[in-house]
Amino acid sequence: MEMQENHISIGMRAPDFYANTTMGAMQMSDYKGKWVIFFSHPGDFTPVCTTEFIAFANANPAFEKRNAKLLGLSIDSNPSHLAWVYSIYLNTGIEIPFPVVADRMGDVARMYGMIAPDVSNSETVRNVFIIDPDQIVRAILIYPLTNGRNVTEILRLLEALQTTDRDKVVTPANWIPGQPVLVPPPRTYNQLLERVNNPDGMGLTCEDWWWCYKSEQK
Repeated sequence: MEMQENHISIGMRAPDFYANTTMGAMQMSDYKGKWVIFFSHPGDFTPVCTTEFIAFANANPAFEKRNAKLLGLSIDSNPSHLAWVYSIYLNTGIEIPFPVVADRMGDVARMYGMIAPDVSNSETVRNVFIIDPDQIVRAILIYPLTNGRNVTEILRLLEALQTTDRDKVVTPANWIPGQPVLVPPPRTYNQLLERVNNPDGMGLTCEDWWWCYKSEQK
């Protein structure tokens, strides 16, 4: 089946590929050592995608500050990408500061499972892959063709993943940076007793022995 796609899941190594972009040739492996926000859009010169690219462009300094690179893709040619990003600049004064992959044959889109055949065989849906510095897929978000992404949420999720990696903690629902984080439940009975008997000494605020918060480390 020509449009059969690979299945990408959290924990997998991000498939490497070589492609042309609006900023020249690249490979996914070029980004090793950095976080990557790899996202697809249905097509150039479309209104929802244009608003998304503007939102990503405005947020780019915040991603860069967190050692993260943005990388876009659609099943359009490089000349189309170039014309579109230039049109955005002419209309808004905003330059798109990240590469956009030209994937005219859909090879990369199929490799990453960006095409939803029940929706469209000729457009990618709005996938987001958050890939860590070891090139491991850490999070996947999928939005339909009709609705734009919340770039603030993508940045928040990146920060949550980085906080988890740095501090060996987990984050509660609706967490935003600066708020208390959660510590994983104890693994042994002795650890349980230590948490029950001395939460203050461990810097914890506990609802129960398995449900404890602590202030985010800086």
